[in-house]
Amino acid sequence: MITAGLSRRAQELAEQGRACVLATVVRAQHPTSVQAGNVALILDDGTIQGFVGGVCAEHSVRVYSLRAIASGDAVLLRILPDADAAAQSGINADTPLEAEQIDALAQVLPSEEGSVTVQNPCLSGGAIEVFLEPLLPAPRVLVVGDTPIAGAVRQIGAELGLELVTMEAGGEGPEPGDLALIVAAHGRDELHTLRLGLAAELPYVGLVASVKRGAGVLEELRADGVPDEQLERIDVPAGIAIGAETPAEIALSILAKVVEVRRGEHPGPRPAATTTARSRASAAAPVIAVDPVCGMTVAAVAGTPSVELDGETIYFCCEGCKAKFVAEHEHAVASQ
Repeated sequence: MITAGLSRRAQELAEQGRACVLATVVRAQHPTSVQAGNVALILDDGTIQGFVGGVCAEHSVRVYSLRAIASGDAVLLRILPDADAAAQSGINADTPLEAEQIDALAQVLPSEEGSVTVQNPCLSGGAIEVFLEPLLPAPRVLVVGDTPIAGAVRQIGAELGLELVTMEAGGEGPEPGDLALIVAAHGRDELHTLRLGLAAELPYVGLVASVKRGAGVLEELRADGVPDEQLERIDVPAGIAIGAETPAEIALSILAKVVEVRRGEHPGPRPAATTTARSRASAAAPVIAVDPVCGMTVAAVAGTPSVELDGETIYFCCEGCKAKFVAEHEHAVASQ
């Protein structure tokens, strides 16, 4: 069960616009130090706050939590010790695993939709199952204008899990990770805000205007030096053609287009990942490495044990594997 401290921390992260994962242990097979109900938060930089297992188990939780942040999908993570994994694969658990056997295990471990099963060579206890639920900030949609259509966009958009932000003339502009800019100002400050949206490479930039007036706005931007490849990114008239007439219907058609872009069904730049003030749901997938000693998959984040060798960074699950690798390397060099 989540503690009061972790609950407050999750709220703080939400207020900061940072993505994280709520990791809850739903099954812990003895012997193991973790218990069902233990909870942790995994931040978008790989930091783990709370307890969901030992150091090696944490690596698997970190890897798949970062993937959950990148995809936005919850997942049930099953972490099996050597014996359980070997039994499912038919490998003799009484003998040490070779590198090719570890690779084989990764291919044969059963995974179903919504779950993934990993073999943890370092896990000394029993099997652990952890439910990873990404807690993602709502994508920001900037709205320009004080018109009935702009008001309807704000009202309906809130029901779609979007954060609607009013963009004032001379005020706060787009931030990295913003999803869309909707200009519904009927001629007021259109050119400036459209340029800002294009410069920020927002996935969607829409202008509420008739075909005739929209063509005129594009021509003005072209005359000001905006290249055609950028002008082609402006959706004008904004929205999907559904025969909309009322402000609410027009807002619906525009937000349908925004949803289409958000879900990746429309070409265009994707929201930029950031781990600064506003970490978006589109965070980049984690950099993954394999411990050359035990074969375990780890996330290459700050704090992951590593060494530099011949211009390459090699990552490990723990200091023990790192020390073993260094000792074997030094012995090999001394034997030459």
